[in-house]
Amino acid sequence: MDIFQKTTKIDFANNNIAWHSHSIGCSDREKLHGHKGAVIWFTGLSGSGKSSIAGALEQELYRIGVSTYLIDGDNIRHGISCDLGFSDADRIKNIRRISQMVKIMQDAGLLVLTALISPYRHERQLVRHIIPEGRFIEVFVDTPLAVCEQRDPKGIYKKARLGEIKYFTGISSIYEMPEEPEIHLNGQELLIDLVAKILELLRHKDIIKS
Repeated sequence: MDIFQKTTKIDFANNNIAWHSHSIGCSDREKLHGHKGAVIWFTGLSGSGKSSIAGALEQELYRIGVSTYLIDGDNIRHGISCDLGFSDADRIKNIRRISQMVKIMQDAGLLVLTALISPYRHERQLVRHIIPEGRFIEVFVDTPLAVCEQRDPKGIYKKARLGEIKYFTGISSIYEMPEEPEIHLNGQELLIDLVAKILELLRHKDIIKS
């Protein structure tokens, strides 16, 4: 059994636990919001532009009346995952926690945006498998490592090169590029153009109307 299987195994042997269904469902909440609930999962290297694009997209969605929530990887590690490090096992635990959280938020009819490195394909597949079909949108922000290092607003690449940060994606830990993302963005293009491409996809998939 590999580390992914070990970390994501759940024991349902306790017969005292049962799923409780509610009279108000996702479709009812979507009618209230006026759009479908979905998860837009931004992935890419640190400094690729994930957070900037996600933030600009949320602003535009808010402007047109879409109910959203933006989840940033660093913010999650200040709260829900404050007990986790950056080892392979801890990264998987972090993504599993977030995946269950965004599932609930999507079921609430929200358009959830996440800006996470999420370097491993099996991590992202975990989320894809628990979100209803057609409601998970993987956005690969493809920016060369050299450009990400040049940007380096927090100085973390410099620390990683000096060996001060362990398990740093792109330097001492691998990043597995998505093979078939719903949308593949060039992280060096203008922000306004990248946001427009995602909005076009959301309209094409009938997630939003306007």
